[in-house]
Amino acid sequence: MSIWTRINDAISALASGEGLSAIFDRLRGSEMESPERSVGFTIAVIALGAKMAKADGQVTRNEVTAFRQLFTIPPEEEANAARVFNLARQDVAGFDAYARKIAGMFPDEGRQTLIDLLEGLFTIAMADGEYHPNEDQFLAEVAQIFGLGDPCFRSLRARFVDGAPRDPYDVLGIQPGASLDDIRTAWKQAVRDSHPDRLIARGVPPEAVELASRRMIDINAAWAEINGKRAA
Repeated sequence: MSIWTRINDAISALASGEGLSAIFDRLRGSEMESPERSVGFTIAVIALGAKMAKADGQVTRNEVTAFRQLFTIPPEEEANAARVFNLARQDVAGFDAYARKIAGMFPDEGRQTLIDLLEGLFTIAMADGEYHPNEDQFLAEVAQIFGLGDPCFRSLRARFVDGAPRDPYDVLGIQPGASLDDIRTAWKQAVRDSHPDRLIARGVPPEAVELASRRMIDINAAWAEINGKRAA
């Protein structure tokens, strides 16, 4: 059974008249194994992506392509994916309500999963080659609701947005005054957290683990920059 069929089943199981946000409540209230986590992750990215599309006022072909890059959507499953997107777009609930529900869906290793989610949203935001101020505000508020903090948000923005200020300490999630040993430990932990097996265990669908490739490059570059400056 494909992830899109599982998503369609989750939607179809809802009572008539319930919005997409009810799925988040249902997933949050259940013990999610890996398949259910993948369903939750995918719905979360598409739902918030649909809300974010309103931030810059339009849904571009490139943004649709970004969805396809994150999640392999076979032709026979396009209707299921479109159904999720349209439900989110039509739902009267605001993106902040979605973000709060999503934040409660991943209690185990939750922070890292929420970072994975935000990376997916940055990928969609940058698909058209522009970073709209409204998208920046949207993503900053989602990061705040997720409890990720400003350094984490700045790190993601620096990685995805050309010209944004970049701090290698933010990338590794550590303070500039930390010892080199502590920084090395943070770097190694970041590498472990970015392993594809870890992402899949957190609920990232196998199709979307390519997010880890870009993250690994940035993590290693941050460590090399810090280590080089400390050794100079």
